[in-house]
Amino acid sequence: MQIPQIRMESTFIKLGLDIQKPNQRIEQPQAIQTIEQPKAIVQMQTTPGRLTIDQTKAREDVDLKSVFRRTEEAAQSGYRDWMSGLARRSQQGTQLKNIQYKGNTIAHQAKANSAREVKQFNIGWLPSHFSVRTDYQPSQLHIDVQVQKPNIQVQTQKPIHEYTPGKVTPEVLEKYQLEIDFVTV
Repeated sequence: MQIPQIRMESTFIKLGLDIQKPNQRIEQPQAIQTIEQPKAIVQMQTTPGRLTIDQTKAREDVDLKSVFRRTEEAAQSGYRDWMSGLARRSQQGTQLKNIQYKGNTIAHQAKANSAREVKQFNIGWLPSHFSVRTDYQPSQLHIDVQVQKPNIQVQTQKPIHEYTPGKVTPEVLEKYQLEIDFVTV
């Protein structure tokens, strides 16, 4: 006996995707920037150094005196000599007044008045130690600085952004098929 049979053969659908990738471009232009640095204002004041050398004493030690100093010394020497002469004459007058008590007063006075002082000579042309006086005042420097702030100007640039979105398109690669057959076996 033959029994009829139904035979079904199917093919599943096959889907595919057509993908277009997205495209994105971002560009950042550099900022426009200007920087200006003004010079600092610097003021300097200098007081010059001062060196003072006084060699008056050293010059006097080697007998190189100024006219004014020589005049002053001559006046002082004359005054001293006058005072000592005055004292000597007063003393000798007192001795002569009392001549009766002592003997030979006139001879002693004559001898004292005629005797000269023996001059002493030594090396006198060398100045004494530390006779040259020096004084030094160092220079002074005053610095005044005024700092200037920099001038900075910045102009920003917007970024350039280009974007193309991607696409996904589905497509059917194989359609669904169903085949039905009737077979008698």
